[in-house]
Amino acid sequence: MEIIGKTHFDFMGKKKISFAISIVIAILGIIGIVRIAMGTANMGIDFSGGTAIQLKFSQPVHIERARAALAKHGLKDANLQEIKDGNKLLVKIGKTSLPQGNAAELIQAAFQKEFAGNAFVVESSTEIGPAIGDKLRKDTLIAVAISLIAIVIYIAWRFDFKFGVGALVATLHDVLAMFAVFLILDKEVNLLFITAVLTIAGYSLTDTVVVFDRIRENLHKNTKDSLESIFNFSINEVLSRTIITALTTFLAAGSLYFFGGEVIHDFALALVVGILVGIYSSVFVASPIVELWGRRIKTSKA
Repeated sequence: MEIIGKTHFDFMGKKKISFAISIVIAILGIIGIVRIAMGTANMGIDFSGGTAIQLKFSQPVHIERARAALAKHGLKDANLQEIKDGNKLLVKIGKTSLPQGNAAELIQAAFQKEFAGNAFVVESSTEIGPAIGDKLRKDTLIAVAISLIAIVIYIAWRFDFKFGVGALVATLHDVLAMFAVFLILDKEVNLLFITAVLTIAGYSLTDTVVVFDRIRENLHKNTKDSLESIFNFSINEVLSRTIITALTTFLAAGSLYFFGGEVIHDFALALVVGILVGIYSSVFVASPIVELWGRRIKTSKA
């Protein structure tokens, strides 16, 4: 099945523009990672420590009234998310001077007093200490780094080292792009976001491998044309397949974003961003890097 016919786009001719865009994305992503490492980003309680409690009310609760009720009882820094299905409210409180156990009790007491005519039940309650949050943050960054190293080893073994470097840079680019978007939008960084990052790293690698397979095949078949021509021809050959795969996964992630509810909203957003950036990086980041490297090797041998 082909969505588009035979194409002749000059992808390699746009590498200077794509590299400039990618550098800006990478800088923003690095800033985001540094802020996470320092604990100054918008961290979820998974990493910063705190209390999260989900309540189900018998009647609808306006989020501003709920925020005012908590502020009245000394919990003005609470983060509230309204879950529209079933009159539910998710309340998160980061590090406070209060003991962890007291935070959940104070939230319940505040709502019991301010919304006396609106009964509620506690559906879930989670408490994470600051020490555990710090450890999770460090372990998460290490996990991302290990996954990227494993990608280089795998691609270098399957193709050769320059392809491994291209795949690493492209995957790292996708990861940094996701951090950059969450930094700009000031979205909460939590374990769900890290799950999305690792998921997209695998997705991006799969797409890159498909492109690299066709490039390697054409490099063996065609030894006369320039590397730039071979790379452009190869990418155009798999472009329809790339679009179909991306469209399918994008529709699935988009459905989660629009219909999945507030709890997984940011997770779905990260997936949507990652899928779009993954298509871009396979074509405009990974392939041009390998092409430039191969051209320099060819020139030095000549």
